[in-house]
Amino acid sequence: MPIDLYTELQWLPRSPKDFSASVKAWSEADGGAPLRALASHGLDLNQLTRLAKPISAAIGRGADLAPLLPFRLAVIGNATLDFILPALVASAARHGIALEIIQPAYDQVAQEALTPDSRVNASKPNAVLFALDYRALPLKFVPGDADAAANAVLGATGYLAALREGIQKNCGAACIFQSFAPAPEAVFGSLDRALPGTMRWMLSEVNRGLAEQTLAAGDVLLDVAGLAETVGLASWHDPQLWNLGKFPCAESVIPLYADHVARTLAAMRGKSRKVLVLDLDNTVWGGVIGDDGLEGIRVAQGDAVGEAHLAVQRMALDLRKRGIVLAVSSKNTDEVAREPFLKHPEMLLKLDHIAVFQANWNDKATNLQAIADELSVGIDSLVFLDDNPVERGLVRKLLPQVAVPELPEDAAGYARTLAAAGYFEAIAFAGEDLKRADFYQDNAKRISLQKQVGGVDAYLASLDMTITFQPFDATGRARIVQLINKSNQYNLTTRRYTDPEVLAAEEDPTVFTLQVRLADIFGDNGMISVVICRPGEPGEPGVWEIDTWLMSCRVLGRKVEHMVLNHLVEHAKSRGIHTIVGRYLPTERNKLVVDHYAKLGFTKISEEDSGRTEWKLDVAEAKPDIAPMKVVTLASE
Repeated sequence: MPIDLYTELQWLPRSPKDFSASVKAWSEADGGAPLRALASHGLDLNQLTRLAKPISAAIGRGADLAPLLPFRLAVIGNATLDFILPALVASAARHGIALEIIQPAYDQVAQEALTPDSRVNASKPNAVLFALDYRALPLKFVPGDADAAANAVLGATGYLAALREGIQKNCGAACIFQSFAPAPEAVFGSLDRALPGTMRWMLSEVNRGLAEQTLAAGDVLLDVAGLAETVGLASWHDPQLWNLGKFPCAESVIPLYADHVARTLAAMRGKSRKVLVLDLDNTVWGGVIGDDGLEGIRVAQGDAVGEAHLAVQRMALDLRKRGIVLAVSSKNTDEVAREPFLKHPEMLLKLDHIAVFQANWNDKATNLQAIADELSVGIDSLVFLDDNPVERGLVRKLLPQVAVPELPEDAAGYARTLAAAGYFEAIAFAGEDLKRADFYQDNAKRISLQKQVGGVDAYLASLDMTITFQPFDATGRARIVQLINKSNQYNLTTRRYTDPEVLAAEEDPTVFTLQVRLADIFGDNGMISVVICRPGEPGEPGVWEIDTWLMSCRVLGRKVEHMVLNHLVEHAKSRGIHTIVGRYLPTERNKLVVDHYAKLGFTKISEEDSGRTEWKLDVAEAKPDIAPMKVVTLASE
């Protein structure tokens, strides 16, 4: 496929003819939703810049841009970023983020990171993006000198580590490091890749070390080197623009770069998608099963059309292996739609890969809502893949929260387009991610069982549940950080913490931490709840304040929150705690838990106009509703 797929963001619908007029007509009273709708098109650099102006102005005035989530990003670079930053602001709106950017002076990388009162450190950003070009690294061309090359690589990775340590020490923000795209010019030709001391060899080693470093430190990696390789190094680097104004990349790739930064920020805020919903006819296979029959559909090796659709199935299976849930929404008779999954020998996808199978004659929007409900996820967790532009348009209109990629006419481009869109961007990977698809698939079975068993108590007893409580530990930390930063609906405060901050809580003897797991007859749900309790204000001994309480929505209705409270009360008593205080901080997405504390027997002690409430519980009088499940309590490792 041509490079235009990436540089023009062709998975997005084209911008409307009245784009400029719509931007001009927007007012703060409209909120952030119209801005996100405008941003959700394939915009060029001029359009991104135009859209960024009202967004930045509104943020500067302190306007409420809900449902966009606020995010403060400091950007430190060694190159000219002035044309790139507005594109970041507009692209962030596309991914549900109201982005405020802190931009220090040009090429002040070390000064900003290492000076405690620098503009970046003083601004207390949520994250710092080190937007560094390869020219920022202390690397010298030393062909064939393996020792000098290794020392140069060590010096470069050490420099990057020092930048991270400075930010962590001085402001505690999350760090986003870019990998380094080498120049396309080679001195030795193909040998540059293998010969120690060439720039390409050293940058490859730096990128490998940086990836290991960021993973170990809990930082975030933005793979600019991989992105540049995708579009071509010669297309990424523009020597004329570098010579004229020290621009780190070509103007044509700025919208693509900005989208990748924005999807990374969205992932940090837990806004990556969780579910891929597949149409069937002419999407998963070629042809129409109802008309062409099992023998007539095209899904076989050796057939160009069939192989194109197999590529979609292979992509879906790969996504499922990393934890993305698969579902089907097809206008079809259910029995007919299932036949290829059961009988066609070339099908890669099988029925047991599909968590929810909706084949009927309802409109796609209705089916998508039903899929979200059955999986207990928000509608904004869904990506819908459909070859039919009419169906895509209908879903975009009725369910704008659903991601619907534009697809090319040739099915050979479907899988690549889905991958290029980056809906499932990940900033970390925990072992439980491998099991997530199974978690949700098993949950659909639980819902089916609930319909068959009379009464909630009888249903809960039939699940044969085991709940496990354990303090934070090194083994669970990656998943804990992931849950804290991704959970939005069943989250009382939606506070976000980095890996070092979670480690600090884990090691603080005054802080009570809890990771909760749940298993039942259908399988292991994995970690489903996280709690952090901190000591009350100075002078208030015997008080715990619940800093964080979140839970996976897939275990709603099973009285897990009551069991967690019972565990909290038991430990509070053992530590001489007489009062537990909880707060509900409302957001656009956590209205689900507005009555959380009331249902658990807490007493409301304050309420603000914003909807923020404060609650307290007398530990001695607490009476949690115990659910029928086995309880296991483990010590930290």
